[in-house]
Amino acid sequence: MSVAPRVSASALFSPAEWAPFQSRSAWRGPMLVAHCWGVIALAVAVGVVWPLLIPLCVMIIGTRQLGLAILMHEAAHGGLATKPKLNEFLGHWLCAVPIGADLRDYRPYHLSHHKYAQNPEDPDLVLSAPFPVTPASLRRKIIRDLTGQTFFKQRILFAFRAYASKRDEDTAEGAVVTGKSVAPFLIVNALMLLALTLAGVWWAYFALWLLPLATWFPLVTRLRNIAEHACVEGSATDAFRAARTTRASWWERVLIAPYHVNFHAEHHLFMHVPCWKLPALHRAVRRKPQGATMEVAGGYLEVLREASSKAA
Repeated sequence: MSVAPRVSASALFSPAEWAPFQSRSAWRGPMLVAHCWGVIALAVAVGVVWPLLIPLCVMIIGTRQLGLAILMHEAAHGGLATKPKLNEFLGHWLCAVPIGADLRDYRPYHLSHHKYAQNPEDPDLVLSAPFPVTPASLRRKIIRDLTGQTFFKQRILFAFRAYASKRDEDTAEGAVVTGKSVAPFLIVNALMLLALTLAGVWWAYFALWLLPLATWFPLVTRLRNIAEHACVEGSATDAFRAARTTRASWWERVLIAPYHVNFHAEHHLFMHVPCWKLPALHRAVRRKPQGATMEVAGGYLEVLREASSKAA
């Protein structure tokens, strides 16, 4: 059984250099959760007042739904709050459950991914192993996401165990974290529908929460998964190449990669560094000779071109 290679912080940094990355914040994580829900609420309000902007609002909300998943991921590493009970509450009830996930199921699954990253035992290997694919194959995947087919496989078929024994890039991570959390997801979403109904805009739940969850959220989750590990040579044997970091422009941070999720190579090097410190960690690692070997893409379009470079 092969485990992923590791690197010690002391092999790169002096104690003084590493000290800023060891500290935790009592308020940054909770503020990110508040920010995420604030952006969602604002986008819902904009869509209600100006229905012509609903397509843009769907993209923004779907990206913040991914943001909730990222903050759940932060909680899985114990970094969302300094108090363990608050970390679990925020990560589970305010981040995981609204999007159909379960922090308790996700944590062992995800830590196993870190332990065996890109090796045969990695539960996420199915997400990156098929790449590169043909452009036509990538288009089909994107169409499945945007038409709700991926959502249906993850939330409906898997819930009824139709796909319980079948794992592919559509159902791998999503099925694990959503397949066992049906009841809490339905209860929280029913409360959201009730609140919007009492506000006189019942339709906003379907157009500005469920629609993003069924379309844009699966798409940006797929883009995240492709960018993190697909087509990275040497990722199973070199700690500095276990994942890819993608430089994200402002619009990519708004519509694809919230909360510094694009700094994935740094996260795999030092998984307990909070997400809001990853940009600084990126700069610090890149100043070291070892940092020159890291896989760094110039943007998500560049990643997609590489991931769809297989000849037809």
